[in-house]
Amino acid sequence: MSKVILVLCDGLRYDTAVAGMGYLGHLVESRLASLYKVTGELPTRSRPMYETIHTGLKVSDHGIVSNLVVRRSTQPNLFQSAHQAGKITAAAAYYWFSELYNRAPFDRMDDREVDDESLFIQHGRFYTQDDYPDIELFATAGMLVRRFNPDYLLVHPMGMDFNGETHGADSSEYRNHAVRQDMWLATYLAEWIERKYSILVTADHGISSDGFHGGTTADVREVPLYLIRADVPGKGNTEETVSHLQIAPTICRLLAIPAPQTMKAASLI
Repeated sequence: MSKVILVLCDGLRYDTAVAGMGYLGHLVESRLASLYKVTGELPTRSRPMYETIHTGLKVSDHGIVSNLVVRRSTQPNLFQSAHQAGKITAAAAYYWFSELYNRAPFDRMDDREVDDESLFIQHGRFYTQDDYPDIELFATAGMLVRRFNPDYLLVHPMGMDFNGETHGADSSEYRNHAVRQDMWLATYLAEWIERKYSILVTADHGISSDGFHGGTTADVREVPLYLIRADVPGKGNTEETVSHLQIAPTICRLLAIPAPQTMKAASLI
């Protein structure tokens, strides 16, 4: 039975990932991972896509229509499904995930660090600043793996989004951050693979050359999906285009838990 880690790299474009993330590229080239291009759902905003990725539903179905909607999810989602199946859940992520799946609004003191088996995200470590260092976020995720051995872990770095919105996607700051993010992630990925985790690395949206997202163009809509399966060879670069809606049912399949009936898109495995 597989455990799963979802690395959701906020604001990571497909072309930037393929060009700059050398360790992930090595895994694809060596057929230890499968690479897909995701045509993201709309709007290309963070909070709506967090919910889409975790529910397998379009925005018009789950109701988180913009970043301004602050409430808990009302739809069956990955954290809820894993929790109900008796799995251990964890997240090192932006505080919007706490608001979606634990409690809303976020309390900076009570909700920053939680270890509570009654919550959908049982072991949560949440940050509130967009420039929170990715290197520290990955270390927190590594700690959660070693301390709690979660069945489902969300890892959510914000550095690509911050650099993209600050400098634009054509900037050296944005491109070089992809290189650094890949380097920081490499050590953790190697350990998690050894621990028999299946790992997905993807993004909620991309960034335009002038630092914006929210629209419909390919630069903000096309993001990568790297799939590393425990003890299963990868397919390399599949050259297939898939949907955000397929991520949640794929993770349910990997966790060997029933996918809610609301998750209608096809699993990738």
